[in-house]
Amino acid sequence: MAMEFLHFQCSANYVPLTPINFLERAALVYARKTSVIYGTLRFSWRQTHQICLKLASALSQLKISRGDIVAALAPNIPALYMLHFAVPMAGAVLSALNTKLDSATLALILEQLEAKIIFVDYEFVEAVVKALNILSEKGVKLPLLVAIPECDHALTSSIASNFPSGSLDYNALLEMGKHDFETVQPENECDPISVNFTSGSTGNPKGVVYSHRAAYLNCLAQIYRCDLGEMPVFLWTVDMFRCNGWCCTWAMAAVGGTNICLRAVSGTIIFHSIHLHSVTHLCGPPTILNMIANAPDCDRKPLQSKVDVVVAGSLPIRQVLEQVVELGFIIGHAYGMTEMLGPAIVRHWKPEWDYSSSVEHEMIKHRKGLNNLLIQGVDVKDPDTMKSVSYDGKTVGEVMFRANTSMLGYFKNPKATKEAFRNGWYQTGDLAVRNRDGHIQLKDRKKDIIVSGGEIMSSLEVEAVLLCNPKISEAAVVGKPDEELKQVPCAFVKLKEGCSASAEEIFKFCGDELPSFMVPRAIVFGDIPLNSTGKVQKFILREKAKAIVGAISDQNLKDSAFKCMHCHGTTEAPIPERHSFQ
Repeated sequence: MAMEFLHFQCSANYVPLTPINFLERAALVYARKTSVIYGTLRFSWRQTHQICLKLASALSQLKISRGDIVAALAPNIPALYMLHFAVPMAGAVLSALNTKLDSATLALILEQLEAKIIFVDYEFVEAVVKALNILSEKGVKLPLLVAIPECDHALTSSIASNFPSGSLDYNALLEMGKHDFETVQPENECDPISVNFTSGSTGNPKGVVYSHRAAYLNCLAQIYRCDLGEMPVFLWTVDMFRCNGWCCTWAMAAVGGTNICLRAVSGTIIFHSIHLHSVTHLCGPPTILNMIANAPDCDRKPLQSKVDVVVAGSLPIRQVLEQVVELGFIIGHAYGMTEMLGPAIVRHWKPEWDYSSSVEHEMIKHRKGLNNLLIQGVDVKDPDTMKSVSYDGKTVGEVMFRANTSMLGYFKNPKATKEAFRNGWYQTGDLAVRNRDGHIQLKDRKKDIIVSGGEIMSSLEVEAVLLCNPKISEAAVVGKPDEELKQVPCAFVKLKEGCSASAEEIFKFCGDELPSFMVPRAIVFGDIPLNSTGKVQKFILREKAKAIVGAISDQNLKDSAFKCMHCHGTTEAPIPERHSFQ
């Protein structure tokens, strides 16, 4: 006989999950412990809680209520950290914006958001004013602007004069608030808490909506992924506008950690902060590893204790990784995206891994770990049949996720949301294989895969070979349209400072490492366009590849030269006959 269970949900056994409650607990459990350090300023968790209450109270007095959007444009300063709690504590939704956006893109995003208020750091006044002027000319209702001066400083008259009339001062706004403000809890844990924008590597940035529930659970996941433990010291080298600082903004309150806020990041600052504050963790893009490895000798001293550094993106060369590890850092390599609230998988890099070649090293950098406890499913599937691919390291499928730590959907874009969640999985658009040990190895983005003469090739694999050339610092490969073969690979490369190389030299280098059909048919020298998050804008390169002078086909590869743009002019680079398709 089946046992019957009484289903009775009430406030005693169900409380909506929200990361803002981490702060209230931190104010009690870690009351006197330092929560935020910025220069000479220090705040305790009790003080941080009081400031956030006052800020939430002030927002409420400005008629900001449940569901309203509050935007912010600021570096990793205490005010932006406080807003991550204060805005949802007022019932509103935070949208922290990329500080590297140009005014036109900023205007586009603000028009989409319809934010009632925007908090702006004094460094970014000019960009915001230009964006507001664009919106004003279009007749769009402008948000109220709140000017953030340097922490604990008054807003100087010279800076204040740059802000539109009617703008508010952050410190004055804070004084409006009351300590006894009652936090507005979400009515439903799936209510939105923030809107984060994608990098726009394939076009205009899309708004990605996070829920209180997903943010709460992802905080727990981050504690697990990054091995935060209790009371870590976190150096803010990852931008808070990137997936709410990978949700570490809220997670640090959950573990009673100390936040070391930074206005700017450099190798010197990283080492200085580590030795001054006994930093235990830092995160961000792979460029952080280069900063550490290339810091001045006087700063680059071995660490007194281990420091965990988690980076997301393509790893730098092996020598850099080894340098960083030798200094005492533990490197975690993350894979994720804005739609998954940042990193979804973290795999620790180990210097003792055996590589048979530099090319193998480049490809192993694209291997990702397995799912963790907070992700229900991560898989590589055939998008048509939805069947999992074999663990053979060969069969290509699409990386997919199923988790409580994923976005609610795209802001004001139900069509794109439905497409991303089709068949009950979040479909990333990343193509990959599963190795025999279950690890995922990325092959390419769907849009970047190159189909040439019936052969399918990964642009990442061609790029990996190019990056093994000691003279090349950056490389990107895209498909160039071809009448006979459909597409042929076209490589864009940036040489290391002080190095020179001919196109023929690079063709030969690739020919020694790759099958003939994967050897680039054109080499373009110069800077590679990156977006504000450091990702290659391949949609721009594809347009450039289309415009390259010269037809590329079997016939003219053998008897004519191909014109390749060089950073010092135009060069003729004949392609060796053995590199043509047979």
